[in-house]
Amino acid sequence: MGPKPTLAATAASFLAVLAAVHLAVAATAVDDAPLPRLPHQDIPAVFAFGDSTLDTGNNNVLPTMVRADHAPYGREFPGGAPTGRFSDGKLLTDYLVEVLGIKELLPAYRSGAANLTVADLATGVCFASAGSGLDDATATNAGVATFGSQLADFKQLLGKIGGRKAGKVVKKSVFLVSAATNDMMMNYYMLPSGRSKYTLEQYHDLLIGNLRTYIQAMYELGARRMLVAGLPPVGCLPLQLTMAELRQPPRPQGCIAEQNAAAESYNAKLQRMLAEFQARSPGARAVYADIYSPLKDMVDHPDKYGFVEASKGCCGTGLLEMGPLCTDMVPTCAKPSEFMFWDSVHPTQATYRAVAEHFERTNIIRFDN
Repeated sequence: MGPKPTLAATAASFLAVLAAVHLAVAATAVDDAPLPRLPHQDIPAVFAFGDSTLDTGNNNVLPTMVRADHAPYGREFPGGAPTGRFSDGKLLTDYLVEVLGIKELLPAYRSGAANLTVADLATGVCFASAGSGLDDATATNAGVATFGSQLADFKQLLGKIGGRKAGKVVKKSVFLVSAATNDMMMNYYMLPSGRSKYTLEQYHDLLIGNLRTYIQAMYELGARRMLVAGLPPVGCLPLQLTMAELRQPPRPQGCIAEQNAAAESYNAKLQRMLAEFQARSPGARAVYADIYSPLKDMVDHPDKYGFVEASKGCCGTGLLEMGPLCTDMVPTCAKPSEFMFWDSVHPTQATYRAVAEHFERTNIIRFDN
Protein backbone atom coordinates (compact mmCIF):
# COMPACT_ATOMS: atom_id res chain seq x y z
CA MET A 1 0.00 0.00 0.00
CA GLY A 2 1.13 3.58 -0.70
CA PRO A 3 1.41 6.36 1.82
CA LYS A 4 -1.82 7.50 3.45
CA PRO A 5 -3.13 10.69 1.81
CA THR A 6 -2.83 13.80 3.91
CA LEU A 7 -5.83 15.87 4.96
CA ALA A 8 -4.67 18.65 2.63
CA ALA A 9 -4.44 16.26 -0.32
CA THR A 10 -7.88 14.82 0.44
CA ALA A 11 -9.35 18.31 0.68
CA ALA A 12 -7.70 19.32 -2.60
CA SER A 13 -9.09 16.24 -4.35
CA PHE A 14 -12.56 16.94 -2.99
CA LEU A 15 -12.41 20.55 -4.15
CA ALA A 16 -11.23 19.44 -7.60
CA VAL A 17 -14.18 17.06 -7.91
CA LEU A 18 -16.56 19.73 -6.64
CA ALA A 19 -15.19 22.20 -9.20
CA ALA A 20 -15.58 19.67 -12.01
CA VAL A 21 -19.19 18.99 -11.02
CA HIS A 22 -19.86 22.73 -10.84
CA LEU A 23 -18.41 23.29 -14.32
CA ALA A 24 -20.42 20.39 -15.75
CA VAL A 25 -23.65 21.71 -14.23
CA ALA A 26 -22.84 25.23 -15.44
CA ALA A 27 -22.12 24.00 -18.96
CA THR A 28 -25.41 22.11 -19.03
CA ALA A 29 -27.28 25.16 -17.78
CA VAL A 30 -25.75 27.37 -20.49
CA ASP A 31 -26.52 24.78 -23.17
CA ASP A 32 -30.17 24.60 -22.11
CA ALA A 33 -30.63 28.30 -21.35
CA PRO A 34 -32.72 30.40 -23.74
CA LEU A 35 -30.78 32.64 -26.09
CA PRO A 36 -31.10 36.37 -25.34
CA ARG A 37 -33.72 38.05 -27.48
CA LEU A 38 -32.84 40.81 -29.89
CA PRO A 39 -34.58 44.03 -28.80
CA HIS A 40 -36.91 46.13 -30.92
CA GLN A 41 -37.17 43.78 -33.88
CA ASP A 42 -40.21 44.51 -36.03
CA ILE A 43 -40.16 41.06 -37.62
CA PRO A 44 -43.49 39.21 -37.43
CA ALA A 45 -42.43 35.94 -39.07
CA VAL A 46 -39.64 33.80 -40.51
CA PHE A 47 -40.12 31.72 -43.65
CA ALA A 48 -37.40 29.16 -44.38
CA PHE A 49 -36.49 27.59 -47.72
CA GLY A 50 -33.79 25.16 -48.70
CA ASP A 51 -32.40 21.89 -47.39
CA SER A 52 -31.89 19.73 -44.29
CA THR A 53 -30.09 22.43 -42.32
CA LEU A 54 -33.45 24.22 -42.10
CA ASP A 55 -36.03 21.43 -42.63
CA THR A 56 -38.05 20.99 -39.43
CA GLY A 57 -40.00 17.98 -40.70
CA ASN A 58 -41.40 18.52 -44.20
CA ASN A 59 -39.91 15.28 -45.51
CA ASN A 60 -41.93 13.30 -42.96
CA VAL A 61 -44.82 13.19 -45.43
CA LEU A 62 -42.77 12.60 -48.59
CA PRO A 63 -42.09 9.15 -50.11
CA THR A 64 -38.33 9.49 -49.72
CA MET A 65 -35.56 7.81 -47.76
CA VAL A 66 -34.18 11.24 -46.87
CA ARG A 67 -36.00 11.39 -43.55
CA ALA A 68 -35.15 11.92 -39.91
CA ASP A 69 -38.47 10.99 -38.31
CA HIS A 70 -36.93 8.08 -36.44
CA ALA A 71 -34.67 7.54 -33.45
CA PRO A 72 -32.01 8.49 -32.53
CA TYR A 73 -32.78 11.81 -34.25
CA GLY A 74 -34.38 14.23 -31.83
CA ARG A 75 -33.01 12.67 -28.63
CA GLU A 76 -32.11 16.11 -27.21
CA PHE A 77 -35.24 17.81 -28.60
CA PRO A 78 -37.88 18.86 -26.05
CA GLY A 79 -39.75 15.64 -25.30
CA GLY A 80 -36.92 13.51 -26.71
CA ALA A 81 -38.84 12.41 -29.80
CA PRO A 82 -37.80 12.58 -33.48
CA THR A 83 -39.50 15.39 -35.41
CA GLY A 84 -37.87 15.11 -38.82
CA ARG A 85 -35.06 17.51 -37.92
CA PHE A 86 -31.68 16.18 -39.04
CA SER A 87 -30.03 16.68 -35.68
CA ASP A 88 -30.18 15.57 -32.07
CA GLY A 89 -32.31 18.60 -31.24
CA LYS A 90 -33.10 22.09 -32.48
CA LEU A 91 -32.02 23.64 -35.77
CA LEU A 92 -30.87 27.13 -36.64
CA THR A 93 -34.42 27.96 -37.75
CA ASP A 94 -35.70 27.25 -34.23
CA TYR A 95 -33.05 29.41 -32.58
CA LEU A 96 -33.70 32.22 -35.05
CA VAL A 97 -37.41 32.55 -34.21
CA GLU A 98 -36.47 32.29 -30.53
CA VAL A 99 -33.99 35.18 -30.56
CA LEU A 100 -36.43 37.28 -32.56
CA GLY A 101 -39.07 36.66 -29.88
CA ILE A 102 -41.57 35.22 -32.38
CA LYS A 103 -42.07 31.72 -31.00
CA GLU A 104 -40.08 28.81 -29.60
CA LEU A 105 -39.93 26.58 -32.68
CA LEU A 106 -40.46 26.96 -36.43
CA PRO A 107 -43.01 24.37 -37.61
CA ALA A 108 -42.81 22.48 -40.89
CA TYR A 109 -45.46 23.52 -43.39
CA ARG A 110 -46.15 20.20 -45.13
CA SER A 111 -46.11 17.85 -42.17
CA GLY A 112 -47.94 20.26 -39.90
CA ALA A 113 -50.41 21.92 -42.27
CA ALA A 114 -53.45 20.16 -40.81
CA ASN A 115 -52.71 21.47 -37.32
CA LEU A 116 -51.46 24.96 -38.13
CA THR A 117 -53.85 27.84 -37.55
CA VAL A 118 -53.81 31.06 -39.55
CA ALA A 119 -52.04 32.66 -36.60
CA ASP A 120 -49.37 29.94 -36.75
CA LEU A 121 -48.89 30.50 -40.47
CA ALA A 122 -48.67 34.27 -40.04
CA THR A 123 -45.73 33.95 -37.63
CA GLY A 124 -43.72 31.78 -40.01
CA VAL A 125 -43.18 28.21 -41.11
CA CYS A 126 -40.51 26.13 -42.78
CA PHE A 127 -40.79 25.00 -46.40
CA ALA A 128 -37.29 23.53 -46.64
CA SER A 129 -36.86 19.92 -47.70
CA ALA A 130 -33.88 17.79 -46.69
CA GLY A 131 -31.92 16.65 -49.73
CA SER A 132 -33.06 19.58 -51.86
CA GLY A 133 -30.92 22.13 -53.64
CA LEU A 134 -30.80 24.87 -56.24
CA ASP A 135 -30.46 22.35 -59.08
CA ASP A 136 -33.77 20.51 -59.57
CA ALA A 137 -31.84 17.33 -60.39
CA THR A 138 -30.60 17.23 -56.79
CA ALA A 139 -34.12 17.17 -55.34
CA THR A 140 -35.46 14.85 -58.04
CA ASN A 141 -32.73 12.28 -57.43
CA ALA A 142 -33.52 12.33 -53.69
CA GLY A 143 -37.31 12.27 -54.14
CA VAL A 144 -37.80 15.50 -52.18
CA ALA A 145 -39.32 18.94 -52.74
CA THR A 146 -37.61 21.16 -55.30
CA PHE A 147 -37.02 24.80 -54.48
CA GLY A 148 -39.75 25.69 -56.97
CA SER A 149 -42.27 23.49 -55.16
CA GLN A 150 -41.28 25.13 -51.88
CA LEU A 151 -42.18 28.49 -53.42
CA ALA A 152 -45.48 26.99 -54.59
CA ASP A 153 -46.19 25.98 -50.99
CA PHE A 154 -45.49 29.55 -49.92
CA LYS A 155 -47.99 30.89 -52.45
CA GLN A 156 -50.54 28.47 -51.05
CA LEU A 157 -49.82 29.78 -47.55
CA LEU A 158 -50.45 33.36 -48.68
CA GLY A 159 -53.91 32.33 -49.82
CA LYS A 160 -54.63 30.80 -46.42
CA ILE A 161 -53.56 33.93 -44.55
CA GLY A 162 -55.56 36.23 -46.83
CA GLY A 163 -54.51 39.03 -49.15
CA ARG A 164 -54.38 42.17 -46.99
CA LYS A 165 -52.93 40.49 -43.89
CA ALA A 166 -50.51 38.41 -45.96
CA GLY A 167 -49.12 41.54 -47.61
CA LYS A 168 -48.38 43.19 -44.26
CA VAL A 169 -46.77 40.07 -42.82
CA VAL A 170 -44.62 39.25 -45.84
CA LYS A 171 -43.19 42.75 -46.21
CA LYS A 172 -41.58 42.69 -42.75
CA SER A 173 -40.79 39.00 -42.44
CA VAL A 174 -37.37 37.38 -42.81
CA PHE A 175 -36.95 34.94 -45.68
CA LEU A 176 -34.20 32.53 -44.72
CA VAL A 177 -32.54 30.51 -47.49
CA SER A 178 -29.93 27.78 -47.15
CA ALA A 179 -29.24 25.60 -50.19
CA ALA A 180 -26.46 24.40 -52.54
CA THR A 181 -24.61 22.04 -50.17
CA ASN A 182 -26.48 19.00 -51.53
CA ASP A 183 -25.88 20.20 -55.07
CA MET A 184 -22.15 20.24 -54.49
CA MET A 185 -21.94 17.07 -52.39
CA MET A 186 -24.38 14.80 -54.19
CA ASN A 187 -24.59 16.16 -57.71
CA TYR A 188 -21.07 17.40 -58.30
CA TYR A 189 -18.56 15.60 -56.08
CA MET A 190 -20.32 12.25 -55.70
CA LEU A 191 -21.78 11.78 -59.19
CA PRO A 192 -19.36 11.80 -62.14
CA SER A 193 -22.23 12.95 -64.40
CA GLY A 194 -22.19 16.36 -62.71
CA ARG A 195 -18.49 16.91 -63.26
CA SER A 196 -18.71 15.69 -66.86
CA LYS A 197 -21.40 18.28 -67.70
CA TYR A 198 -19.96 21.33 -65.96
CA THR A 199 -16.71 22.78 -64.79
CA LEU A 200 -16.75 23.87 -61.15
CA GLU A 201 -17.18 27.52 -62.14
CA GLN A 202 -19.99 26.68 -64.55
CA TYR A 203 -21.86 24.74 -61.90
CA HIS A 204 -21.44 27.55 -59.39
CA ASP A 205 -22.83 29.96 -61.98
CA LEU A 206 -25.79 27.65 -62.63
CA LEU A 207 -26.63 27.41 -58.93
CA ILE A 208 -26.32 31.13 -58.27
CA GLY A 209 -28.33 31.93 -61.39
CA ASN A 210 -31.12 29.66 -60.16
CA LEU A 211 -30.97 31.22 -56.70
CA ARG A 212 -31.20 34.69 -58.27
CA THR A 213 -34.39 33.58 -60.00
CA TYR A 214 -35.85 32.20 -56.77
CA ILE A 215 -35.21 35.27 -54.64
CA GLN A 216 -36.59 37.42 -57.45
CA ALA A 217 -39.77 35.33 -57.24
CA MET A 218 -39.87 35.93 -53.48
CA TYR A 219 -39.44 39.65 -54.07
CA GLU A 220 -42.33 39.68 -56.53
CA LEU A 221 -44.47 37.97 -53.88
CA GLY A 222 -43.72 40.80 -51.46
CA ALA A 223 -40.54 39.63 -49.68
CA ARG A 224 -38.13 42.43 -48.79
CA ARG A 225 -35.93 40.98 -46.05
CA MET A 226 -33.80 38.06 -47.20
CA LEU A 227 -31.13 36.23 -45.24
CA VAL A 228 -29.20 33.92 -47.58
CA ALA A 229 -26.64 31.44 -46.29
CA GLY A 230 -23.54 30.53 -48.22
CA LEU A 231 -21.84 27.15 -48.36
CA PRO A 232 -20.27 25.62 -45.25
CA PRO A 233 -16.70 24.28 -45.32
CA VAL A 234 -17.83 21.28 -47.40
CA GLY A 235 -14.39 19.69 -47.25
CA CYS A 236 -14.68 19.33 -43.46
CA LEU A 237 -17.90 17.28 -43.48
CA PRO A 238 -17.24 13.74 -42.19
CA LEU A 239 -19.04 12.18 -45.16
CA GLN A 240 -16.82 14.04 -47.62
CA LEU A 241 -13.72 12.78 -45.81
CA THR A 242 -15.11 9.24 -45.96
CA MET A 243 -15.84 9.48 -49.69
CA ALA A 244 -12.32 10.77 -50.30
CA GLU A 245 -10.94 7.81 -48.36
CA LEU A 246 -13.04 5.36 -50.39
CA ARG A 247 -11.74 6.85 -53.62
CA GLN A 248 -8.11 6.94 -52.51
CA PRO A 249 -7.01 5.79 -49.04
CA PRO A 250 -5.96 6.84 -46.49
CA ARG A 251 -8.51 9.18 -44.91
CA PRO A 252 -7.48 12.84 -45.33
CA GLN A 253 -5.86 14.45 -42.34
CA GLY A 254 -7.87 17.57 -41.66
CA CYS A 255 -10.26 19.03 -44.23
CA ILE A 256 -10.18 18.69 -48.01
CA ALA A 257 -8.60 22.00 -48.99
CA GLU A 258 -9.78 21.91 -52.61
CA GLN A 259 -13.45 21.55 -51.62
CA ASN A 260 -13.18 24.31 -49.03
CA ALA A 261 -11.57 26.62 -51.56
CA ALA A 262 -14.46 25.86 -53.93
CA ALA A 263 -16.96 26.74 -51.18
CA GLU A 264 -15.20 30.05 -50.56
CA SER A 265 -15.26 30.81 -54.29
CA TYR A 266 -19.00 30.09 -54.43
CA ASN A 267 -19.60 32.29 -51.39
CA ALA A 268 -17.76 35.21 -52.98
CA LYS A 269 -19.94 34.92 -56.10
CA LEU A 270 -23.04 34.68 -53.93
CA GLN A 271 -22.17 37.89 -52.10
CA ARG A 272 -21.71 39.74 -55.40
CA MET A 273 -25.05 38.45 -56.67
CA LEU A 274 -26.87 39.51 -53.50
CA ALA A 275 -25.34 43.00 -53.67
CA GLU A 276 -26.41 43.33 -57.30
CA PHE A 277 -29.91 42.06 -56.53
CA GLN A 278 -30.33 44.52 -53.67
CA ALA A 279 -29.12 47.43 -55.80
CA ARG A 280 -31.68 46.61 -58.50
CA SER A 281 -34.62 45.86 -56.17
CA PRO A 282 -36.15 48.90 -54.43
CA GLY A 283 -36.79 48.31 -50.73
CA ALA A 284 -34.99 44.95 -50.65
CA ARG A 285 -32.41 43.88 -48.07
CA ALA A 286 -30.50 40.81 -49.26
CA VAL A 287 -28.12 39.87 -46.45
CA TYR A 288 -25.37 37.27 -46.81
CA ALA A 289 -25.27 34.83 -43.88
CA ASP A 290 -21.71 33.61 -43.39
CA ILE A 291 -21.88 30.09 -42.01
CA TYR A 292 -18.49 29.11 -43.42
CA SER A 293 -16.43 31.11 -40.93
CA PRO A 294 -18.04 29.98 -37.66
CA LEU A 295 -18.15 26.33 -38.75
CA LYS A 296 -14.52 26.38 -39.91
CA ASP A 297 -13.55 27.95 -36.61
CA MET A 298 -15.29 25.11 -34.77
CA VAL A 299 -13.32 22.57 -36.80
CA ASP A 300 -10.04 24.39 -36.15
CA HIS A 301 -10.69 25.20 -32.48
CA PRO A 302 -13.26 22.70 -31.17
CA ASP A 303 -12.27 23.20 -27.54
CA LYS A 304 -13.34 26.84 -27.76
CA TYR A 305 -16.91 25.60 -28.23
CA GLY A 306 -16.78 22.74 -25.75
CA PHE A 307 -16.36 20.08 -28.45
CA VAL A 308 -14.10 17.06 -28.08
CA GLU A 309 -14.83 15.75 -31.59
CA ALA A 310 -15.13 17.75 -34.84
CA SER A 311 -14.18 15.23 -37.52
CA LYS A 312 -16.91 12.61 -37.15
CA GLY A 313 -20.54 12.44 -36.09
CA CYS A 314 -22.15 11.20 -32.90
CA CYS A 315 -24.32 8.59 -34.66
CA GLY A 316 -22.72 5.21 -35.35
CA THR A 317 -19.15 5.39 -36.55
CA GLY A 318 -19.79 9.03 -37.39
CA LEU A 319 -18.11 8.51 -40.75
CA LEU A 320 -20.98 7.46 -43.03
CA GLU A 321 -24.26 7.23 -41.13
CA MET A 322 -27.04 9.71 -41.86
CA GLY A 323 -30.77 9.49 -42.62
CA PRO A 324 -31.77 5.83 -43.06
CA LEU A 325 -28.33 4.64 -41.88
CA CYS A 326 -28.56 6.55 -38.58
CA THR A 327 -31.04 4.47 -36.59
CA ASP A 328 -31.51 3.19 -33.07
CA MET A 329 -29.79 0.00 -34.23
CA VAL A 330 -26.41 1.75 -34.16
CA PRO A 331 -24.69 3.18 -31.10
CA THR A 332 -24.52 6.91 -30.45
CA CYS A 333 -22.13 8.99 -28.39
CA ALA A 334 -22.95 9.67 -24.76
CA LYS A 335 -22.82 13.47 -25.03
CA PRO A 336 -23.89 14.96 -28.39
CA SER A 337 -23.13 18.43 -27.03
CA GLU A 338 -19.43 17.50 -27.15
CA PHE A 339 -19.66 16.68 -30.88
CA MET A 340 -19.77 19.23 -33.66
CA PHE A 341 -21.63 16.79 -35.95
CA TRP A 342 -24.64 14.67 -35.11
CA ASP A 343 -24.36 12.38 -38.14
CA SER A 344 -21.86 12.33 -41.01
CA VAL A 345 -23.24 15.57 -42.50
CA HIS A 346 -25.48 17.42 -40.08
CA PRO A 347 -24.47 19.51 -37.05
CA THR A 348 -25.58 18.90 -33.50
CA GLN A 349 -27.97 21.18 -31.66
CA ALA A 350 -24.92 22.60 -29.85
CA THR A 351 -23.39 23.62 -33.18
CA TYR A 352 -26.60 25.25 -34.40
CA ARG A 353 -26.84 27.17 -31.15
CA ALA A 354 -23.26 28.40 -31.56
CA VAL A 355 -24.03 29.55 -35.13
CA ALA A 356 -27.14 31.37 -33.87
CA GLU A 357 -25.02 33.10 -31.24
CA HIS A 358 -22.56 34.08 -33.98
CA PHE A 359 -25.43 35.57 -35.98
CA GLU A 360 -26.50 37.56 -32.92
CA ARG A 361 -22.99 38.91 -32.34
CA THR A 362 -22.55 39.96 -35.98
CA ASN A 363 -25.98 41.60 -36.12
CA ILE A 364 -26.85 40.07 -39.47
CA ILE A 365 -30.45 39.46 -38.44
CA ARG A 366 -31.12 43.15 -37.85
CA PHE A 367 -33.16 44.77 -40.60
CA ASP A 368 -33.58 48.52 -40.57
CA ASN A 369 -36.03 48.99 -43.42
